[in-house]
Amino acid sequence: MMLEQYRTVRSPGSREIVIRKSRFIGHVMPVENEEEAVQFIEDIKKKHWNATHNCSAYTLGERDEIQRQSDDGEPSGTAGKPILEVIRNQGVKNVAIVVTRYFGGIMLGAGGLIRAYTDGAVLALEAGEVITRVLRREVFVELDYTWLGKVENELRGRGIQTGETLFTDKVTLLCLPRNDEGDAFMAWITDLTQGQALVTEGRRIYYSEGE
Repeated sequence: MMLEQYRTVRSPGSREIVIRKSRFIGHVMPVENEEEAVQFIEDIKKKHWNATHNCSAYTLGERDEIQRQSDDGEPSGTAGKPILEVIRNQGVKNVAIVVTRYFGGIMLGAGGLIRAYTDGAVLALEAGEVITRVLRREVFVELDYTWLGKVENELRGRGIQTGETLFTDKVTLLCLPRNDEGDAFMAWITDLTQGQALVTEGRRIYYSEGE
């Protein structure tokens, strides 16, 4: 069963912080499958081939069915796990994070490393911009031109999101109500048009909030 909404990042991003002379660069990428996540991590490793460590974590699936993390040579549990914990605690899904470290000569200790990689992961998510993806239902409404003005006004008044409008011998509006409001919306639009509109249900698809 698809989630009604979930949090993820809008786009790739990176941000840097210096902690006791070590550079930590947090990188983030929205990913749809494990292949994309692995490729992203490999790309960062190639770009920062001379870094001391490129530690990573990612989650995939609406219920985080896939979770992976790597310390990449840092002491066990001090890098990959804290990055994964940030992903979990922020409630984001389908994201991969790599935190690159250039060692500055001062040892941080286990606690210091955990804090540093946590901060790097948080900065990465901020750079990628956390957004909410809402499950919407595509509803195609075909009607005569005489109904167009009234229906468009009512849709705006109710704050119903719309997509592309197709103009042929009739007008077809793509309406995008929230999935959990889809049935009520179709009943409402049928009543509004006195049953004269042809209402067809399409896909269920995620849109960013405000799209």
